Amino acid sequence: MKTIEELRQSRLKKLENIKKHLINPYPLFVKRTHLISQVISEFTKLARQKKEISLVGRIRSLRIHGKLAFFHIEDGSGKIQIAISQSIVGEKAYQFFLDNLEIGDFVEVRGVLFRTKTGEKTLECDDFKILAKALLPLPEKWHGLKDVEERYRKRYLDLLFNPEVKRKFEIRSKILQAIREFLIKEGFFEVETPILQPIYGGGRAKPFKTYLEAMDLKLYLRIAPELYLKRLLIGGFEKVFEIGKCFRNEGIDRFHNPDFTMLEFYWAFSDYKELMKFTEKFLTAVLKKVLKTTKIQYQGQEINFKTPWPRVEFEVLFRETTKVDYWTVNQKKLLEIAKKFGLEVKETMPKIEIADEIFKKIIRPKILQPTFVIHYPLGFQVLAKALDKNPNKLANFQLIVAGIELVNAFSELNDPLEQRKRFEEQRKLLKEGFTEAHPLDEDFLEALEYGMPPAAGFGMGIDRLVLLLTDSYSLREVILFPTMKRK
Repeated sequence: MKTIEELRQSRLKKLENIKKHLINPYPLFVKRTHLISQVISEFTKLARQKKEISLVGRIRSLRIHGKLAFFHIEDGSGKIQIAISQSIVGEKAYQFFLDNLEIGDFVEVRGVLFRTKTGEKTLECDDFKILAKALLPLPEKWHGLKDVEERYRKRYLDLLFNPEVKRKFEIRSKILQAIREFLIKEGFFEVETPILQPIYGGGRAKPFKTYLEAMDLKLYLRIAPELYLKRLLIGGFEKVFEIGKCFRNEGIDRFHNPDFTMLEFYWAFSDYKELMKFTEKFLTAVLKKVLKTTKIQYQGQEINFKTPWPRVEFEVLFRETTKVDYWTVNQKKLLEIAKKFGLEVKETMPKIEIADEIFKKIIRPKILQPTFVIHYPLGFQVLAKALDKNPNKLANFQLIVAGIELVNAFSELNDPLEQRKRFEEQRKLLKEGFTEAHPLDEDFLEALEYGMPPAAGFGMGIDRLVLLLTDSYSLREVILFPTMKRK
């Protein structure tokens, strides 16, 4: 059994041999007349015409029978068998093929189509050309690899060997396309806002820090685009959305990756109640467009997105689980309850943060079907409006599906004085060591003082939506190149 390095050295010798024949093993130009999928679907017509076609692809299998060899090539659309014989291409060309080409190499082949005795659709090769010599052999065993992290590190091999993995990323692309089409049709305008920000904001998270030498400026990778999108509402746009990368310097688990893709949109002169109805319309439209159904299977359970979805008060869910009323229980008692649930909570944590831990770790995982959890206590969302009749509750909702927070949305706070007060409270928490507290952003507060219309805002993790719609266990399965530890 040869080692990988021995196999690589063998391929390097073949590479040198190709060059000795004055052939470029990495040519500039390629000729392709058809995709393999086109050939497969139009095979009968093309074979009857005896029309010469050119295909390109990677060699995936090779069987040699004396003066005749069969190999399969694969492009991005499909796979087809190629037959190459000494009697057609000539003795020298045939021997050159046997001596120098192997599984993993990219080739261009030209010829006519026919069916073998077993009925397999095949191209009879009249001529061939090497397009790229592979110096490392494709692994013999990859599907079901026990070291799952190796699959993520070498995603290119994962895509080559596991069609279902490639299919997930094709679905991801279709989801993004469906989202854009729907929002644009509804009158939303797609924009781009800064990823490098002098002050991070728009959520509760620990940021990544960086430095711009040209301006001697400390910057942060954005945790959300929210505050810049709201500036656009102030500037006169009424419906804006952005799909882009966000970054949070926090823990990694099934539902969290340090860089992730976020959809946020803002809708002037709307509110959280109208936004709930819109969310139902929006997500069911995406499901129908991509999957042709509003029912999915996720980790062995059926999830039905048929609308309307239940609206459940946060305080009701909290009381059912903890057997206490959020509004009357004190911090000390709530701390005891959290510890009984086995949660790691610090003695100094504010009451609202303890409640958040209980909700995220104990209550949320039990919600399977799409459910709007509404009216969280004031303090959960620094940027959300409070209810007019009950200012201790927020005009907000989270959409929970299969225990996952899929959407976070609310009526946007547009009172600059109240927003300043909330920022000041968050600044105290930052000084006390709560690293996820929201910083005070004077520039945003100044913009807010010029007047922002009433609006509803919506945030959704694209990766989490793809995870649900592809029945994937972890975000790593739906992010092409997830963040990995050093080997």
